[in-house]
Amino acid sequence: MSKIRILSENVAVRIAAGEVIERPGSVVRELVDNSIDAGATRVAVRIERGGKSLIKVIDNGVGMSRDDLLLCTERHATSKIHDAEDLTAINSLGFRGEALASIAAVSRLSITTRQRDDLVGNRLIVFGGNIQKVEEVGTPEGTVVEVRDLFYNVPARKKFLRSPGVELNNVVDVFARLSLGFESIHFSLENEQKTILNLPPLPELIPRLAAILGRTTAEQMAFVSRNFPGTRVKAYLAPPDLARTRPDRLFVYVNRRNVRDKLVNKAVIEGYGGRLMKGVYPQAVVFIEIDAGLVDINVHPAKQEVRFQDPGALFKKIMQTVDEGLGNKIYSHAIAEQANDGGEISEPIQMNWGALATSTPAFISGSEAGVFKDHGPVQIFEEEVRVVGQLRNMYILCEGKDGLIIVDQHAAHERVLYESLMEGIRKGGLEIQRLLLPKTIELGIGEKRVLEEKGQTLADLGVEIEDFGGQAVLLRCVPSLLGNADWETLLPELVSALEQGRGERDVLMGEVASLMACHAAIRAGYPMSVEEMQTLLDQLSLASLPTNCPHGRPIFRKITYYELEKMFKRVV
Repeated sequence: MSKIRILSENVAVRIAAGEVIERPGSVVRELVDNSIDAGATRVAVRIERGGKSLIKVIDNGVGMSRDDLLLCTERHATSKIHDAEDLTAINSLGFRGEALASIAAVSRLSITTRQRDDLVGNRLIVFGGNIQKVEEVGTPEGTVVEVRDLFYNVPARKKFLRSPGVELNNVVDVFARLSLGFESIHFSLENEQKTILNLPPLPELIPRLAAILGRTTAEQMAFVSRNFPGTRVKAYLAPPDLARTRPDRLFVYVNRRNVRDKLVNKAVIEGYGGRLMKGVYPQAVVFIEIDAGLVDINVHPAKQEVRFQDPGALFKKIMQTVDEGLGNKIYSHAIAEQANDGGEISEPIQMNWGALATSTPAFISGSEAGVFKDHGPVQIFEEEVRVVGQLRNMYILCEGKDGLIIVDQHAAHERVLYESLMEGIRKGGLEIQRLLLPKTIELGIGEKRVLEEKGQTLADLGVEIEDFGGQAVLLRCVPSLLGNADWETLLPELVSALEQGRGERDVLMGEVASLMACHAAIRAGYPMSVEEMQTLLDQLSLASLPTNCPHGRPIFRKITYYELEKMFKRVV
């Protein structure tokens, strides 16, 4: 007897439903996609128990005829495409003809619909994939879909649903992502008859961003739009300081379809570059408009994965757009502890980093810290600022037209050293210092092997090392910029960075250079004279990214006079 048999249609459709419908949020996404494709200008979603008991989607779209209604819950029944060639240029959100069939197979489904020119509408009731009733009813133009008792006939799947609160959070996330792609549509979401989101149509996206991400975040977002041949990239970018440990507020849209794409996410993060600390994700909304023939949507039944014809070119376009949108900005620091009353956040200030005409290869320390003398203003920002002193031998304080600017001296010097190292490498003119007495450094087990395999990266950075037998090495040459670094501590860390490094050589070179700069930079607690502070700021003004250290920490903070006056209750 044959062991292989063809599954019944009832079993096959439930298996297929598992690929499309994972939880209530999946149902909401599929049904709202259909409403948008139907030309709806209003979409209302009502759920109970996080969608486990009820999901109801109401729209004012074009509706369906009786014949279409009878076909819509059949597998692979769709109005979006007609032949195989249509798959190469998909412009609708839905197209596979699987969503309604999958939902009908694992729930108690009711669809009520009417077209504009029809006198009456029709209602279809389907339980577990089996049609129970079709009847004429009075109903407004559009479609109402009710999904009750999700997975009632698939106990194995139902028991893996989370609590109503968790499922509600997922529905809200799905709904919010959909709404950001279509700001001209009125969206509303209710749970247990309580309004969660009410998003009226507006000509611009910022109010909707404020409703979803919060007003403080939305107000500080920078907008950028760039046109490339065959592609347009638009982005709303929150400041790096508002980054999160999860990528839950990084929204990506391809032709208005919300997708989760690792390549695009990485391109956005690379666009933030050194402004972002490792292990965190920015809050950003990125819209990619691209020829439908250059992107493949038909990758997975859930339609959230895409493939691009030229991913490398798109990566660069996104990265360049994000980098341009962020620019070199310093953001006001709201004093939340003293002024937490919802006051307006100051607009970002665009720095004029090309204002100074002189440059110094590196910060030169050694002058004695003494009595502060006013050496006049330094033009670092769009306005002139005046160095007024040093706080706790850690921060440089500057007086500006609009407030107090605070500079982290270690982070600032770290950025100067890092860019000096990288510029020297690019130009092939990194200045090397030969040690009069070579340093003997003991390495751990396996570290010498790493040096043998990847030591050329250190050599390119001016670090000359010679085997001295056993686990010891001789350090003979170092970059002149880092002559005073503690190499007995630094070298083992550099070897560890080489061992863990992945990816392109240039990336590894940058990681090693940033580690070297961190060790050689002036430390917190170093008393600086005003000449040293001004020299450091002069050098920083010429950096390509003067707002963040190589590890992503901010260099500057600004406290406006308005914020200071609120703190001291001079204004209310």
